[in-house]
Order: sequence, then C-alpha cells, then structure tokens
Amino acid sequence: MPRVHAFTDDALGTHDAVGLVEALHRGEVSAPEVVEAAVARTEAVDPALGAVAWRAYDRARAEARALRGGYFAGVPSFLKDNVDVEGLPTLQGTDAYVGRPASRDGDFARMYHATGLVTLGKTRLSEYGFNAAVEHPRLGPVRNPWDPDRTAGASSAGAAALVAAGAVPIAHANDGGGSIRIPAAVNGLVGLKPTRGRLAQDAMLRGQPVRIVSDGVVTRSVRDTAAFLRESEKVYRPLRLRPIGDITRPGRQRLRVAVSTSGAGRTAGPDAIEATWRTARVLEDLAHHVEEVAAPVPDTFPDDFLLYWSVLAGALVAGGRRNHGRTFDKERLDPLTLGLARHARRNAHRVPGAIARLRRTTAISAQFHQRWDVTLCPTLATATPPVGHLSPEPGFDQVMERLLEWVVFTPWHNASGDPAVSLPLATTPDGLPLGMMLGAGSGREALLLELAYELEQAVPFPTLARR
Repeated sequence: MPRVHAFTDDALGTHDAVGLVEALHRGEVSAPEVVEAAVARTEAVDPALGAVAWRAYDRARAEARALRGGYFAGVPSFLKDNVDVEGLPTLQGTDAYVGRPASRDGDFARMYHATGLVTLGKTRLSEYGFNAAVEHPRLGPVRNPWDPDRTAGASSAGAAALVAAGAVPIAHANDGGGSIRIPAAVNGLVGLKPTRGRLAQDAMLRGQPVRIVSDGVVTRSVRDTAAFLRESEKVYRPLRLRPIGDITRPGRQRLRVAVSTSGAGRTAGPDAIEATWRTARVLEDLAHHVEEVAAPVPDTFPDDFLLYWSVLAGALVAGGRRNHGRTFDKERLDPLTLGLARHARRNAHRVPGAIARLRRTTAISAQFHQRWDVTLCPTLATATPPVGHLSPEPGFDQVMERLLEWVVFTPWHNASGDPAVSLPLATTPDGLPLGMMLGAGSGREALLLELAYELEQAVPFPTLARR
C-alpha cells in the first residue's frame, strides 16, 4: 500500500519534539530552519492527506525569528480548528457559516503558545467533531498517511495525519468521545486524553452540562506527551487535581491491570481481541498482575451518551444564527449533525435521566479503580475503515450504526472524566497501526505515563520514518 510521509534529512530529521528542543539548544539547527522545514513538509504531504484547514506560515516565520520563550520554543505545531487562534477563523469543520478571524487567542491556545510551540496554522476536523472520520462534502476526507485509502480517524484527524507523516512532531487534539485517542490509534501515535479540567479550555467547552471534552496533543513518543503536560502545568494548574510533574521514565510500582475486550454494548473484533491479549502478556512479562474483568459500563450508557451528543448538536443548530449571525445556514450542515439534532428533539423527555446517569459514571469509575490501577482494552473495536465508510452523506442511520460498531471503548472516559491513553502497541495483519488503550482513575496521568514508558521500551512503536 502507498505510504505518505515527509521524513527526510532536513532540520526536522526524525526528531520528536523533545529531541528537537535538544537539537535547538545544542545549536545544531535554528528555529527559522526548523519552521521552514515544517512548512515544506506540510506542503509536500497535505495534497495527499487534506489535513490543513488554515495556514499561518508568515506569522510562524516571524515568531521563529523572535521566539516568545517556553520549553518548546521553536518547535513547530498546529492547533485544531475548534479553538480560537488570533487572526484565524474558527470554522469547526463546517460550511454552515462564514468565519471571522479571532481577535485573540482562546484560553487553550494561550496556554499552548505559552509552552513555546510555534503554530503553523489549524488542522481539519469533522463537523463540530461529531464524526469519527473527517469526510467533508466539499473539501473531501482527511486521509491516513499509512494508507491514504483509509480514514485518519476521529475529529483530530488532521493533527494526527500531519504528526504521523512527519510534518510536525506534535499537534493539538481534543477529545469528546475519543478524538485524541482514535486518530492516535489509527495513525500509530501516542494520544492521551487528560483528566477533566486538567488543561485550560475555551469557554464554550467549559459550559457543557457534562464536560466530556478534554484537550491535549498527539505525538510520536511518550516523552513528548509527558513534556507537554509538564510544561502546560507550569502555565495552568488545576488545584483540585494532583500535579503530574516531570515524568521521564517507567515507574517501579507493579500494577493491577483489568483487561476487557467488550465495551459500550459491543465486543471487539478478532484482530483487536488478539492484539489486546498480546499486550496483556507483555504486561504479565513485566510482572504486572493482569486479569480479565467486565468493564463497569452500564447497559444504558451507549444510548445515554448518544443522546447527550445529540443534545450538543441540537444546541449548535438552534444557536447557529445567534452565534454566527445571518451567515449561518442550517441547510449547509451535514446529515450527521442534523440527524443528531433530530434525535435530541424526538427524545427530549429522556435527556434529564441521561445526563443524571452520565454524571454517575464518575462515581462508578472511582469505585472500580479502588481495586484496579489500570484498564487495558483496544482503542477501537476493529481495524481502520476505508475512506467513505463513515461518510455522513448516506444518512444518519447508516453512519451512526457504523460509528457504534467502531467506537466502542473510548466514550466511557469522556463521561467519567478519567484519563486514558492510546499507544501504538499493535498492528493489523496488513501492517496498519492498531492502538491499545490504557485507562486510570481521576488525576492519575503520571501512572499512565510511567506505564506507557515501560511499554514503549518493551514494544518499540512503529513510525513511517523507518518505513
């Protein structure tokens, strides 16, 4: 199968973000050289991937000549097109309104830039982040660099495609049902969804009845994710959560690991089950205690989560004119968004109960993690589907059924608010990445990172740089 990447012998080389920081500090490369290499790589791969929503190359070049400071100063990156970035529109993957350039950075972008990362632009997402694949009727799909005939995953697809293809070493992603972990899983990356409230967040996301969305990054190494969380904590520190600190190596504690291959009403496919148990055996070889356990997911959870997503879609549709003025045209929304909004209207009487049950997942998970330190499951139930499989164009019923067959495991952590990380620990029989997901109790990102380092040493991650 054809692969798409831009790894070459330029200023970026094969460095991850931490390696690039070290090269910059040693004077082996300069920030302007690194940014120019990232621009060239992005332009080389984006025609095949379709990952970029907005470009801000001139501003990135200017910043590279006068860095603002921060640990990642000079490291090129992208932000996702559902957070505000000064001077760029925020269109959230839709054609339903005309975007105006933001007058200032939103809360997340302000924190992100304070770490030193240099933004080259914004990446594409599915409309409002609802779909687990980016399949835009006008702009086309975001394609997977491991196989461009496959999707690059959920709404952070643009970010993951660019990181996997080597255009940048790190990029912003966020996750309301799996959209950090799903694209990480299908693009061979590390994708950690932090604990609810861990990182700064734009106001629109903070006001949700159940705060299911968390912001983070996708990277090619555990240390890049750990370094980003460490540096973010210096800028934004949630006092109710234990600090993560500087996690740089595996932990010494041997853990109690609960393994499950059945999630929200569905069971994983044979390849995902086999890969999960291969990973479990690695953990056993590392002297962790591993046991198969039923996931603590109530039978009502899939329907409740779908209804809650539908309520969010309904609010966006109903408030479109108020939020975006006369340019908003509901007829330009895709069939998935409109179908979700209809589902919310038809089931409005069930919404209070669904929200109450979703809020209770936090307590259910906390009780579960009193016994188990970590959970292990496949990130997704089956291998990466082809482009078009999750297109919203055939209609709500078809795409929703296909989504529910694939996205089985990730939404639980969005409802509970707990952290979870997808690691590229497996591949499908035809060589595509297949992510494995580790979850922990609230505030336990440090535990996940320590275990992720241990697994990264035991099972080296695949990368297109070595293909």
